[in-house]
Amino acid sequence: MVCIHVHFGELWQQQVLLGIQTLAAVLFTVGYQTRVMSILSWYMYTSLILRNTWLYFILDRYFYYLLFLAMFLPLDERWSAAARGQKPKARPLVVNPATIGLKLLVFWIYLDAGGGKYLDPLQGWSYNAEPLPALDTYTRHTVGAQYLYGILGPAGLRLMTPLVVYIELLAAPMAFYASFTGNASLLKFAIGMICQLHVGISIALRNSVLLSYVACTAWFVFLPVGWEGAASAKKRSVAARQKLGLFVSALLVGGMAVANIWFETIGTDCTTGSLRKIWSTLLQNRWNVFIGAEEYVTWEIAPGRLADGSIVDVWGRSDEVLWSMPGSGAPCTSTSRPGRWRSFPYLAELEGEDAEALWGYLCKQWDSENDVDHNPGRKLLRYNFFMLQSDVLPNMGFSPTRKRLVHSYQCVDEANAKADVFDRDSGEGDDGDHSTHSVLATDDSGDDEQNSTFDGIPDL
Repeated sequence: MVCIHVHFGELWQQQVLLGIQTLAAVLFTVGYQTRVMSILSWYMYTSLILRNTWLYFILDRYFYYLLFLAMFLPLDERWSAAARGQKPKARPLVVNPATIGLKLLVFWIYLDAGGGKYLDPLQGWSYNAEPLPALDTYTRHTVGAQYLYGILGPAGLRLMTPLVVYIELLAAPMAFYASFTGNASLLKFAIGMICQLHVGISIALRNSVLLSYVACTAWFVFLPVGWEGAASAKKRSVAARQKLGLFVSALLVGGMAVANIWFETIGTDCTTGSLRKIWSTLLQNRWNVFIGAEEYVTWEIAPGRLADGSIVDVWGRSDEVLWSMPGSGAPCTSTSRPGRWRSFPYLAELEGEDAEALWGYLCKQWDSENDVDHNPGRKLLRYNFFMLQSDVLPNMGFSPTRKRLVHSYQCVDEANAKADVFDRDSGEGDDGDHSTHSVLATDDSGDDEQNSTFDGIPDL
């Protein structure tokens, strides 16, 4: 019952659940029944990410913990539908288990992220990193990143690389110190520096805009500055109901913190297999991403043959198969399909029914999007799924592309096909004009070298 999404397998049912979740998110945002909507939003989001733990990203971890803590915060006291027309409560300072938990979470996020970079065995985030500093390898995959690269150059990026580490390590302690001493200027400086860092990430890395801006929102827990007046503030009586609320929130927030520690220590020996994935989704609290310099760029294509004999890129949903590295991509997999599609190549080891559902979906998706009932020639018969890699080199350079055939899938039984799906010729040639023969060359023997034949592109 924890995951309600798993009980509804039809698309329209998932759409209904998504509609409920979206409505709850909108009402939570405007401040209507904020407490109830925060609980519903957190539950629906948790249920959604548990339905398929393979699609769980660090952005989901941010939402998961922020929504969890939001259930215990007085978010409806300002700028909300609930507070409309009411006189604001005279409460300049709010301290409860959730505010403490959120500030400690911010501290841990950047300690884990910055510490991982600082302790990188290869020292990719140091000034003397070889062959390239981390920022040089990441800042080249979007138009904004390329402009930044042109402005700063390799020397500027090398200088800024260790600066990122120190901002992550020092921003949270600086914010804590500024809050305690009442130094508003220092606090705004710390928040400004970390937000500038995230804005830069959103510009330089594809698929990172939402993650960057969500990360910035967590820092507003430090605003406004008011701690210096807490000691002299008039003590107020606390009603029994409020005491009970503080006790419950302390129990749940503290319980989550203890569970996080359990999972990272004792829990590693107590959970295995699919249970490990569930606990990881619910309790993992690690943020050590982008630890080292990016050594290579990876992307995928899936050349497929249609019933009319034409060759298309099933993965890129394009009538043209392009083996070259995309001009504006990301330092991660699935360049042609951003977002949660990035998990698709990592599932290549699935077997049996799971593998059939995974690879068969691309056939169903292509046929559905191309309306094969009215355009039978557009029906997808078979495709090969390739992973391509290119090493990151100095001065915005990349090495020649390498390839690996990940999977070959037949959508339609050849015995029932009206035409031969694949040509058996390998299409040898070195002039760079890759024919459909070389794109889809295959052999029933299953020999990997034959299956991955492609002019001028070596295997991974």
